[in-house]
Amino acid sequence: MNNTAAQFAETNKANLQALEGFTTQAFAGVEKLVELNLAATKSLLGESFSHVQAVLGAKDAQELLALQSGLAKPLADKTAAYAQHVQTIVTGSGAELAKAFEAKTAEAQKAFAGAVENLTKNAPAGSESAVAAFKNALTAGQNAIESAQTQAKKAVETAQTNFTAAATQAADAVKKATKTA
Repeated sequence: MNNTAAQFAETNKANLQALEGFTTQAFAGVEKLVELNLAATKSLLGESFSHVQAVLGAKDAQELLALQSGLAKPLADKTAAYAQHVQTIVTGSGAELAKAFEAKTAEAQKAFAGAVENLTKNAPAGSESAVAAFKNALTAGQNAIESAQTQAKKAVETAQTNFTAAATQAADAVKKATKTA
């Protein structure tokens, strides 16, 4: 029995370490997004001040119109590039987390199954029906976890597809608007 308790303790320790790894990965993705947003904001502020200075220095209405229409295309390109960067960060971080989570879940299920098998071998005589019921409950729980993982994976894929489509539509709409301007 002490061996089984040690296995459970070891599994819990490994799971805590995995949680620390998942948290570190998640924060790395957030850091990348923060860095991107800071860089984009800094760039936008600099360009905005330059544009305002140019507008204030315009000598006539034609020059003002040219400045305003010349702003749309670069802004559209930068918006599309920003959306692409965000998508790359989110997709990369999500894929890394999903891969690590799936690997850790499989490892944990294997360790837990080994601990249950060990517990089964050491179960007192006459407890076979209770052990069988416990094993059935364990199997049902693992099946539920696998089903939830599959559904979560599909949801993430759908969200990524929708995000990509929305970013593409927005970029196309801005490009069309700049062509007509």
